[in-house]
Amino acid sequence: MESSESYGANINKAKASQADFNALVLRHKAMLWHICSDYSIGKTWKTEDCMQEVLISLWRSFGDFEGRSSEKTWVWRVATNTMLMLRRKDIRSPQTESIEMVSVDDKIDEQSNDSYQQLQQLIDTLPEENGTIIRAFLDGFSYKEIADMTGSSVGAVAMRIARTKRKLKQMYEKENNTSL
Repeated sequence: MESSESYGANINKAKASQADFNALVLRHKAMLWHICSDYSIGKTWKTEDCMQEVLISLWRSFGDFEGRSSEKTWVWRVATNTMLMLRRKDIRSPQTESIEMVSVDDKIDEQSNDSYQQLQQLIDTLPEENGTIIRAFLDGFSYKEIADMTGSSVGAVAMRIARTKRKLKQMYEKENNTSL
């Protein structure tokens, strides 16, 4: 009798966990999509595929969340680490890109996003830790939250962001033969 009761309790716990997970994903869906789209620009994988990988990673580690950081910080960290893993995997096994037909409307949309894509591509050339920190800064996290996510001090984060912003500005100016 006890075994069937514990079985029922486990099923209810699994349902509650599924409901909690679904709620977590809904609360952070925009941030997750943003992270996936930032890391997938110019890559051989699509944002939707990245989102699926991130959701799998979140699900696998969902039960391990201890609440030592904010939920948002934890979700950001899991998503970013998943995207970095995908990037490393992509670098180790380069794939050929397919040739796709592009419509005129797609070209117009593409041109309107050129600056954003250029920024993301410049960030991709930075060392991994600097790229992660500047992306977190651009996503609106505070220096304290970034410090918590990366295990650094607030001062180190502030210094790294300032240096990375200068570096990105120099790279942009060099690439576009301009001076901001």
